[in-house]
Amino acid sequence: MKRLRCGFLWLLIAVVCQQTEAIMFRLAPNMQKCLKDEMQGNQIVAGEYEVTGAPGQKINYVVRDSKGHIMSQKEDISKGKFSFTSEMYDTFEICFISQVPPTHRGIEQDVALDIKKGIETKSYEGIGEAAKLKPLEVDLKRLEDLSDAIVQDFALMRKREEEMRDTNESTNSRVLFFSIFSMCCLLGLATWQVLYLRRYFIAKKLI
Repeated sequence: MKRLRCGFLWLLIAVVCQQTEAIMFRLAPNMQKCLKDEMQGNQIVAGEYEVTGAPGQKINYVVRDSKGHIMSQKEDISKGKFSFTSEMYDTFEICFISQVPPTHRGIEQDVALDIKKGIETKSYEGIGEAAKLKPLEVDLKRLEDLSDAIVQDFALMRKREEEMRDTNESTNSRVLFFSIFSMCCLLGLATWQVLYLRRYFIAKKLI
């Protein structure tokens, strides 16, 4: 009974993790809207878009990484898909650009975008049919890939935590050294002022 509950729990987690919601927004004429997201190394990112048509108008899209490299682009889109991968952890930006001729009065267009990453991009039904797997074996394969993805996410989170801790420790050390240096400078300046004023008063025979 406990094994069944555990298996059902993992299956529920897998179903929830694989649910994606499409992003929908309105794009004004001759404007652009950009969305940013993260991707891990050697991870497949797949997207599906759909744009409402408007006479005399067109929308282009372009996907760039944090260094400005173009990973995918297309002009005058209506409905389609795209996919790309990255060799290392990075952030990507997808921009939709509206273009309307100067002589044309533009209208807003609706854009729907659905992005999937990692195991969300895999078609386990196709894998099961190709390998002639049973439905239970397909579910186990999905759970196995989900477990690997969770382990990778935890490893990435741990790496980020270590990098953040190292950055905080380095920053604290620099702040401490700067505070000590500033205090020494202030003490030196105060000592110089006292000695200067003492010599000045002695020269003027005030003391």
